[in-house]
Amino acid sequence: MSLIPDEIIEQVRDSADIVEVVGEHVELRKTGADWRGPCPFHGGTNRNFAVIPKKQLFYCFVCHEAGDVFTFMMKRFGMDYPTAVREMARRAGITIPERQSTGPDPREPLFSAVAAAHEWYARQLRELPDAQGARDYLTGRGFDLETLLPFGLGWAPSGGAFLEAMKTLGIGEQTLLDAGLAMRKDDGVVRSRFWNRVLFPIHDLRGRVVGFGGRVLGDGEPKYLNSPESEVFHKGRLLYHLHEAKHAMRQAEQAVLVEGFFDVLRLVAAGLHHVVAPLGTGFTTDQAVLLAKRTRQVVLLFDSDAAGLKATFRTADVLLEAGLTVLVATMPAGEDPDTLVASGGLAAVQHVLDDAMDVLERKVHLLEKKGWFATLAGRRKALDRLLPTIRAVRDPVTRDLYVARVAEAVGVAPSTVLREAEDRPRRWARPASVPESGPVGPGNAERDLLHVMLHCPDRRRSVLERLPDRALLREPEATLLEQLGQVPEGVPTGDLLTTIDEAGRGLLVHLLESPWNPDTVGAVLEGALAKLDDRRIDREIRALRSQMAVLPDQEKLDVTNRIRTLKVQQLKGRSSAR
Repeated sequence: MSLIPDEIIEQVRDSADIVEVVGEHVELRKTGADWRGPCPFHGGTNRNFAVIPKKQLFYCFVCHEAGDVFTFMMKRFGMDYPTAVREMARRAGITIPERQSTGPDPREPLFSAVAAAHEWYARQLRELPDAQGARDYLTGRGFDLETLLPFGLGWAPSGGAFLEAMKTLGIGEQTLLDAGLAMRKDDGVVRSRFWNRVLFPIHDLRGRVVGFGGRVLGDGEPKYLNSPESEVFHKGRLLYHLHEAKHAMRQAEQAVLVEGFFDVLRLVAAGLHHVVAPLGTGFTTDQAVLLAKRTRQVVLLFDSDAAGLKATFRTADVLLEAGLTVLVATMPAGEDPDTLVASGGLAAVQHVLDDAMDVLERKVHLLEKKGWFATLAGRRKALDRLLPTIRAVRDPVTRDLYVARVAEAVGVAPSTVLREAEDRPRRWARPASVPESGPVGPGNAERDLLHVMLHCPDRRRSVLERLPDRALLREPEATLLEQLGQVPEGVPTGDLLTTIDEAGRGLLVHLLESPWNPDTVGAVLEGALAKLDDRRIDREIRALRSQMAVLPDQEKLDVTNRIRTLKVQQLKGRSSAR
């Protein structure tokens, strides 16, 4: 069985003109920014079927069939997903390099369960009389329900209706638990995870629904609740709306990052399509890499209050480390993207985006407003606040410009700023080369993991699945780990040299020649994972310390306590790893 690489699927999807493809089978007419026609799926005669080129999606407002160009081919002609991709690739003249799979994706039951749940929840929001409160809530926030329907929002009612519906569809209790759709209470009773919440479907890059974010109605807690981590849902590796925004990002050569689901919906409904949001947690390196693969510039459109500024600069450092250019758009006092669009339309938001400034300039501007550059003591403190941004940036030219700008603002020599900035190691530092000989050194978690994967082929996939955050891995070992994870279990170790690319072969030979004791595999694996967790905690501590540069004094105590807690965890982890 062969698989189509995800990057090729993206290339095929990007090259497809959904208006052209659908227009071959449906009589479409342009209506505003969209195209309308009779639905080919329920045999309608009115023009309730919309093709939305900016999103590369179709949607029927009557039967609610929806999807991308691949979904259209599947539903129209009864194709399976790979066949639909291959047909569109043939039309676009794209050659698909095949790679072999060891068998069906074991996660498929989870994908199917989440898809069924999404369809059920969306139908509840559209049709259930008890969902009137949810519909009123959305319209009360100024949203037209017809505008929201293509986003697939849903409603999770209280009670056992969801579990009964899934049981009727033949979806077992354990599958619902594994997919994060249900939870087992302390008394052993299984219940739906989401109750009394408006649900926002969260998609992976292939457009599959993999989880939900739920906004409670009323005063319940927590206000927002995400699906738990599962085999298909990793909130630190996903961005809301990215599956659609990625096309607009490439056209705009820019991504707009906002804080929440409603901010995204409001901006997209107003006509700004290259917008995404994290999933209610701290912004991660994985999320930055997702953006870096699709654009070179990110504009942060967060609230301008103290909490918003803290999140802005914390997120900016992560983006800079991923090699991105970061601009900060300053919202008017008391406004967020949702309220700004509601009051001034897209023009008001565009004005704010057009005035966005580089993140370092924004920091300098704030410090100037506070009068920190007026005294010697203030300048010393200002330098400390600006250094995290210099340390984060990867681009050498931007780094030099930042050093010069900070030197000018603070009134010291650029060499002094550079010396201060280099006083702490950068998180993205990579080893320069692979040693030609010698045993694996202590503390090299990546090579310990590679040893396990080389000598225990049956553990290759499970090793990758247990990694806490792949952005923690260092090159060149990180690339080889990914490549080994794609090698079928049946490939003998000796044949790997013909499977791994040329860049990884030197490291592979070195590892194969190093000593290995099969009796220590469990200890080596757990030790390596502990080292990576130690590295993760180090990174979080550094991020927290960089936040303190822009925090008011009363908030620094909370950050200090969090750092102290992390250090205790780190010490415990190091003790257990010995």
